[in-house]
Amino acid sequence: MKKRVLVLIFLISSFYNSFSQKAEKKSMNATRISESIKIDAELGETVWQRSDIATDFIQSRQDPGDPASQKTEVRILYDDKAIYVFAVMYEVSKDSILRELSKRDDIGGNTDYFGVYFDTYNSGLNAFGFELTPAGVQADGQISPNNGFDDDWDAVWESAVQLFDNKWQVEMRIPYSALRFSEADVQTWGVNFSRRIRRFRQEANWNFVNPEESGFVTQFGILTGISNIKAPIRLSITPFVSAYAEHFPHDAEGIENINHTYNGGLDLKYGISESFTLDMVLIPDFGQVRSDNQVLNLSPFETRFSENRPFFTEGTDLFSKGGIFYTRRVGGKPIGIDDVEDELEDNEEIDENPIIAELINATKVSGRTKSGLGIGVFNGISKRTYATIKDTITGEKREVLTSPITNYNVLVLDQNLKNNSSVSLINTNLSREGSYYDANVTAAEFSLKDKKQKYRFSGGGALSQILNQDDTDLGYQAYWSFNKISGNWQFYSGHTIESDTYNPNDLGFLFNNNENSFYGGIQYLKFKPFWKLNRLSTNLNVWYNRLYKPDEFTDFGVHFDAWTIHAKTFTSMGFHIQRRPIETFDFFEPRVDGRYFTISKNTAGGSWFSSDYRKKFALDGRWSYRDYDDADRFNFNWSIEPRYRFSDKFKVVYEFERDIRHSQPGYVTDFSNDSIIFGRRDLLTHENSLEAEYIFNNKMALEFDFRHYWSKANYKAYNFLTADGDLIGSTYNENNDINFNAFTIDMTYTWRFAPGSDVIIVWKNSIFTDAPEIEKSFTENLKSTIDSPQTNSFSIKLLYYLDYLTFFGKKS
Repeated sequence: MKKRVLVLIFLISSFYNSFSQKAEKKSMNATRISESIKIDAELGETVWQRSDIATDFIQSRQDPGDPASQKTEVRILYDDKAIYVFAVMYEVSKDSILRELSKRDDIGGNTDYFGVYFDTYNSGLNAFGFELTPAGVQADGQISPNNGFDDDWDAVWESAVQLFDNKWQVEMRIPYSALRFSEADVQTWGVNFSRRIRRFRQEANWNFVNPEESGFVTQFGILTGISNIKAPIRLSITPFVSAYAEHFPHDAEGIENINHTYNGGLDLKYGISESFTLDMVLIPDFGQVRSDNQVLNLSPFETRFSENRPFFTEGTDLFSKGGIFYTRRVGGKPIGIDDVEDELEDNEEIDENPIIAELINATKVSGRTKSGLGIGVFNGISKRTYATIKDTITGEKREVLTSPITNYNVLVLDQNLKNNSSVSLINTNLSREGSYYDANVTAAEFSLKDKKQKYRFSGGGALSQILNQDDTDLGYQAYWSFNKISGNWQFYSGHTIESDTYNPNDLGFLFNNNENSFYGGIQYLKFKPFWKLNRLSTNLNVWYNRLYKPDEFTDFGVHFDAWTIHAKTFTSMGFHIQRRPIETFDFFEPRVDGRYFTISKNTAGGSWFSSDYRKKFALDGRWSYRDYDDADRFNFNWSIEPRYRFSDKFKVVYEFERDIRHSQPGYVTDFSNDSIIFGRRDLLTHENSLEAEYIFNNKMALEFDFRHYWSKANYKAYNFLTADGDLIGSTYNENNDINFNAFTIDMTYTWRFAPGSDVIIVWKNSIFTDAPEIEKSFTENLKSTIDSPQTNSFSIKLLYYLDYLTFFGKKS
């Protein structure tokens, strides 16, 4: 018995020691130099031979925990101005090095890459990443728990790549102006290196990144040896000039078909201290951003669009805390745009009604103190916006104010805590000139993790204030969740409550308030290959929802999904199934407080697949089907997306999607609280899109994006909505059919002719039609759309990056 106990103790001790050894962070030393380094991807300088070498990379994808299939060596040097990184990626032959060209920051294609990541405060939460492909394409970003790898953040740094018969080499010079770090004389940073070997779909890191554990930055190694470095003066300006020519066939007296506009402004970045940066854009010009994907929206909620404006996508991690800041509100839709029609008098029409409020400037200050306190301040100002009304008889015009001068403010405080936990306070404030109402939202949130990074308890709340002239409308939100975030078996649970008066939408985005929802689920994740599969993920969850006021049941359902990757073909595939086993109630579709629509029991399911993108030809596809107990009602959606890579420079992706909502009930109009009209409609949507890229080299690219969205709603019958949420017959018979088309083309040429400096040439074509006559034929509808009046815009923009150190660094 004693012998068995000793054996057991030995086994437990061995397991513990093995685990501890596996979890121990690797460490390397950076070597200070005084010699100059030429960035040429050659080990020509002898100082490289004195540096530590980081090697023995470990796979995080394909076979987590196993050694990488190919050897990698990394060295780090530094001087008073920059960090230098040299990496050698060994291979069996040059043909094994995949190197598809791409735009900057877009290295997710068929290419290998090497990356270095610095956690300059050794916080385990935030880091800077710099990546390079064998084709010399740069990518960089800020890494955070909220946003992951945010590649909208850009820095100016040097790099070089060389390919050989059995390896490829990279050399980087990352100036301190691209980093943020403390003033300590001796510094310890977190660091990790990544390598992707695309032909094996393999990713490996110097310090093991265990996919079973939560977090990327938490699993960095340690970089020592950095001492007596000072943050430089970080000051740069990027002035720009742009010119636009836009054509629309008004074909009306006194209105030109072609308009010309010229713009100029600048983007300024200034390092207030070693940790904080001011970023300001004066007289911004966002006319070249990609067109929004407009859709036919018959729901009671607004459409949410992606943010494409560069200033609002770069370095905004702090501002995403609390989820109450939606950047598209800044310089967005004028508050009075929908009221202009009410201002019309006899013989008047709307001549012009701008859809955005023009920004005068926008400023953000962000950074993190040495104690781990992140501070973010944002301010933006938009000018007055006017609609123009024209007298159709006299031709006289008058202006109507649709948006006053508006000031947008956001303040964020985010404190790092031990165990990679955090607590945050966020405030958004919108102030309007004159008698318009103002809005204020204050939120707090926390995320607490245990020492082993196994569990997370998080939550938060928010208070919204609509500040009217005579009173204030208050609303609140609160939520919590408890999750197991590591291991093969994981779970999650949570609760959210929002009052019926909670409204963050002046600077935030919320589809609907008045919610009291509960959810929970369990996941099984398999990260290592088994049988014929490479990975496996399964998820089972349930939800139960009620209104906040009145306290009424709204929804209950069960959902299961799973996906996997085939070990040999690398084809991904998955499926889902969902069931609502009881009637549910929609209190928002009727558009009248207190009224609801009853949704019958229903079942949904679907599947998807995605073939191996390493092949020249790849194919994605998916389908889903929902069947209601209602007679003749169903939803069916499917899409197909072939892609072909003609070469490492040229690829094309086409997607076709068809969505059918058969016999869908939906709100049409109401005459009073007791007279709400619903319609039974067949909603059919076709969407064709084509994306093509030709990458000339790692500094020059041509992109073509085409999209045609056609959606038609054909009403078959109309009904009254009863107080019990059911539909009964109605004599209402007006035509509410809709035939909607959105046709857009964006063609963009970009040339980075100097560090941080670009020439951008854009052609845009757009057609939007909305008619009550349904087109039955796809061909006839397309012809009718193309024959409709269309807007064509041609623009050219020049940005030139000017850095203080470039002109005065040597003198100082």
